Amino acid sequence: MAGTPEERIAELGLELPEVVAPAGSYVPTARTGSLVYTAGQVPMVEGKLTVTGKVGAEVTPEQAAEQARICALNALAALKAEIGELSRVVRIVKVVGFVASTPDFTGQPKVINGASDLLGEVFGEAGRHARSAVGVAALPLDAAVEVELIAEVS
Repeated sequence: MAGTPEERIAELGLELPEVVAPAGSYVPTARTGSLVYTAGQVPMVEGKLTVTGKVGAEVTPEQAAEQARICALNALAALKAEIGELSRVVRIVKVVGFVASTPDFTGQPKVINGASDLLGEVFGEAGRHARSAVGVAALPLDAAVEVELIAEVS
């Protein structure tokens, strides 16, 4: 893969947003040694959610996967604010995705692929990660998806 992660984001027609302000008593990232943990990111775009509700009811799996992609972009913005340049990412170690879904919806892994696929497009092999995709009853602000990540940095 040629270019910096920021250049690859631009090639995808995306841009890193401003870091989403915490909605509670926490910080957007926490660093310990060479690991940076992001807080859970909901799919805020310019300060608001564009999609709300449960996957399997008001939200389609395809819409939710796009929302997961936005969550990952927000997590990358928080990560960049912590480390300065995304080229300092050695690898994405782990992604945890939460999907607000109806009790009968079982496609959480496909929804969180929206985040995982973006990380692969941005970081290549270094974007491959361990992952959990969990269905939950509700998320903050009635978001359909929330994503957090752990990155190893230099």
